[in-house]
Amino acid sequence: MNLFRGDAHKIYCHLKKNPANIPHSKYLKEMKEVRDFYQSVDSELLKLIFYRLIKEKNGSGMIPVYVSSIPFLFLIFSNNLQEILFAQGSKYWLIFVIIYIGGITFSLFLHFREKAWAASHIEIIQDILNERKEK
Repeated sequence: MNLFRGDAHKIYCHLKKNPANIPHSKYLKEMKEVRDFYQSVDSELLKLIFYRLIKEKNGSGMIPVYVSSIPFLFLIFSNNLQEILFAQGSKYWLIFVIIYIGGITFSLFLHFREKAWAASHIEIIQDILNERKEK
């Protein structure tokens, strides 16, 4: 069931399929570009970037808070919503549900994607700073 294994396993399978092309893989090329950029920045500035990325990683939690607060807003207006959405013969409820589920799905996808990128950048910066400290 490769369907439920996630992106890490998909990348592994892609790299395993073509071992000769691993250095030219789009997955690794992207990370190499990020690492090369951060290596070109001096350590003091890199620390500032690191601190900012920590802030961004922790601040990206606002999306789930926003998504989880929407149902409480709907509770406030529940009588009016029921009248509009469930009027006789109305299909507004279906449109509402599709938009709502789509919005939540997109928001959560965006949230976890942002968190993953922030974590990748933070790890790269930490590695570079540790390498420089050891020298």
